[in-house]
Amino acid sequence: MHFFSRIILPFVLLSYIAIESYLKLHHTSLCGQVGCKLAGELLRFNPIYLNYFALVSLFVLTLFGYLSLKNTLFKTLFFIGLYAAIAFEATIISYQYIVNPEICLFCLGIFSSLLLIALLSHIKYFPFVIAGVLAIFIGINTLSISKNRAYVTHEGLYLIHSKSCGHCQKVKKYFAEHNITYTAISIKEVNARAFLKFIDISTIPVLLIKKPTGIKILTGDKKILSYFDKPLPSTEITASSAAPKQSSALGLPSELFDATSEPGCAITVTQTPACEDKNNSQTSQH
Repeated sequence: MHFFSRIILPFVLLSYIAIESYLKLHHTSLCGQVGCKLAGELLRFNPIYLNYFALVSLFVLTLFGYLSLKNTLFKTLFFIGLYAAIAFEATIISYQYIVNPEICLFCLGIFSSLLLIALLSHIKYFPFVIAGVLAIFIGINTLSISKNRAYVTHEGLYLIHSKSCGHCQKVKKYFAEHNITYTAISIKEVNARAFLKFIDISTIPVLLIKKPTGIKILTGDKKILSYFDKPLPSTEITASSAAPKQSSALGLPSELFDATSEPGCAITVTQTPACEDKNNSQTSQH
């Protein structure tokens, strides 16, 4: 059993990764799902380098597995390497689960194989492995992480707001009275907060008006309401002849654009308490 779990299974997994690496070098893959493609977007480098790292790691793990049959030192090194690999894959899978709508099946296959090796190699310690995996999954799920998706996808109005913001309530009441259709985006959405921080807007409400020619950004309830009564100058992102690169947060062009904050409810990285209409002062972000 030890020969099978410490040598045969790691070698099979090594072969699996080697085949995928070969296919990637020829612009194809064993995993053709959306989740596999999205997983590559999360890396800081070309995904093929992660495959190379996995190949070297599995080769070393297989070698340690072979030597562990006769030497207790290499047995210890084998399990250290195996549990470290499981923790590494558990972190990647957990992050993909939060960020992407689908996880990478290739990564899931590697993770499942490592768990099988751990189970057959030493079933007595397997509950500790599961406890560690669950701890990683729960820990990462407690973090506020941007989703790998677009929010502003169609033409129309998108209002970044908070239920506790009096200025936002003014805008929503006006829209309801005038039958103006819009999509509400809560400031609790980490993507919304990251977007406003990126363009240095520290108050809400913020209205995004997506048109075929570009996107207008209106800040503050006064400017938003005035736009519908009498259009006022506002920040506009115009379309260029070449297709701009899209932001992963809200699907907007990645160029820096000018937008200034208007009086409204102050926002920070975390949700602020309810603000009063009379309080038009801005607070600094943390």
